Amino acid sequence: MRQFLMVVAFTLLTVGLFAGYSNFGIPQIEPAQPPKQEKIDLGAMTMDKFIALGEKIFNGKGTCTLCHNNLGRAPMLGGTAGLVPKRLVDPRYKGEATNVEEYLIESFVKPSAFVVAGFGKKGTNDTVSPMPDVSAGSIRLNDAEIKAVVAYLQDSGGAEVTVKIPTDAPEQTEQTEGEPRAPFETPEQAIAELGCGACHKVATEEGEVGPDLTKIGGLRDKAYLRQAILDPNADITEGFEKDQMPPDYGAQMYAQELEMMVDYLAGLK
Repeated sequence: MRQFLMVVAFTLLTVGLFAGYSNFGIPQIEPAQPPKQEKIDLGAMTMDKFIALGEKIFNGKGTCTLCHNNLGRAPMLGGTAGLVPKRLVDPRYKGEATNVEEYLIESFVKPSAFVVAGFGKKGTNDTVSPMPDVSAGSIRLNDAEIKAVVAYLQDSGGAEVTVKIPTDAPEQTEQTEGEPRAPFETPEQAIAELGCGACHKVATEEGEVGPDLTKIGGLRDKAYLRQAILDPNADITEGFEKDQMPPDYGAQMYAQELEMMVDYLAGLK
């Protein structure tokens, strides 16, 4: 009888410890509500509002500031419009643009047309840019969004804004607080939707400005990977700087998505 009671007590203790870990050991994440799409009538938009839309995309959906910042990961873009005339006649230029507007649009979709010295992919002698085509992949800016960012860069760079507001484009949308989204079903979906591939080489993405994650499971355990997502500045990989990775992924994912991502990354060996 004593042995039976000991077994029961041990079982209850084990269950209690497991429940406690589930409630307090695993981060309890409630993601921020995803954006709701509000229609924007481009036909009725003023140029000032179009430029403001470009600034919002530049700092948000376009993820431009992840690389184009004072950390030196990519060239600063504030004065780019003024540099375009020299770049168009540079022998290293491989594009087809003839003016500032065309060059800026081309730089978004064919970033290797001109690579600023020192910012190319390693081993390419600055002939290949690590920047992705922003009209594809996880960023997927449409034509009107790209033109809005170009208008913003022209305006902020002190150049003439030559972009025309598209009137034949599909209605644009502006992001506001919306209803809770459905959970991501696969790690690949989460990687695509969260834009991980803009910086990391992982899944089918080929980002190169962050650590290569294709074999990260052979180097780091689950606890480290979980912490790296929730608090990316806690431990910095050699060769990289603080504040390069957004710190709010914990607010963008559900707890089960976090654990799904951790399991996926731990399996990459």
